[in-house]
Amino acid sequence: MTDSRGKKLYSIPETYCIIVNAMRSIPDLKCARRSGEMTTPFMERVMLAVTEVNGCALCSYYHTRVALENGMNAAEIKGMLGGEFADVPEAELPAVLFAQHYADTRGKPSKQAWERLLAVYGETGAYGILAATRMIMMGNAFGIVWGSFFNRFRGKADARSNLWYELAQIICTVPLVLAGMLHAGILRLMKKPVLTF
Repeated sequence: MTDSRGKKLYSIPETYCIIVNAMRSIPDLKCARRSGEMTTPFMERVMLAVTEVNGCALCSYYHTRVALENGMNAAEIKGMLGGEFADVPEAELPAVLFAQHYADTRGKPSKQAWERLLAVYGETGAYGILAATRMIMMGNAFGIVWGSFFNRFRGKADARSNLWYELAQIICTVPLVLAGMLHAGILRLMKKPVLTF
């Protein structure tokens, strides 16, 4: 399903891949947070960039609140949600642009974009950025569906969606998350690469 701007909603198989990727990346996000390479405002900028691409109203609302509580100003947040990154700190701009690229390519970034991220932030920072990006992708995949479902009953249906799509995604949420967690755990035990091209 596509809206007038071309933003396609995630299919059930895509949602499953998003879950697996997010679950695989949780340890990397924890590591980057512990090392201080991923502060809360930095993480929120990454998450707002992805949310802007995916058009998730629920995630926009939540992450706007968290960003404000962590010192980001309203003008920067408004700009980011409009796709403008002029107020993003210079040191964080490559991460924000990578996150936007990751969302634009539906989780299939170019090798060059990944290598640039590694060169700028090092391994711990780059994997932390990737993890934050993947976590918000998962949040968006669920947030869009749940938001669309509830807004449908308020007379504000998402033009990209329909009731059958929403019900199928909602019914599959718990099985997908459980299977995705198991799948991610197996892949980590097998030491499979977190990102392939």
